[in-house]
Amino acid sequence: MTATSATSATSDTAAVPASDSCCTPESSCHSGGGTAQAGEVTTTYKVTGMTCGHCEGAVSSEIDELEGVTSVQAVAATGLVTVTSAAPLDDEAVRAAVDEAGYDLVGRA
Repeated sequence: MTATSATSATSDTAAVPASDSCCTPESSCHSGGGTAQAGEVTTTYKVTGMTCGHCEGAVSSEIDELEGVTSVQAVAATGLVTVTSAAPLDDEAVRAAVDEAGYDLVGRA
């Protein structure tokens, strides 16, 4: 009976669809991590030039490297990038990160 239980557990695990991907159904490579915690700041920026999930990932990756950033969600369809950080970010630092990714920061949305 123990062997049957182990097999059953294994087949249950195998039947679970893989959902460990960081990409959302909308092709966003970052989920945004939910709501901001107490003391965190959420800022939304307008970025031009993003057209796909790869673009979203490139912008998110560069912004995520800024000190204090805890979450980034870029959406190519709207051009909006929502950043959650431990403290307010310097807009010029965000602009430089977006520029490094190859896109243009219009400003805060």
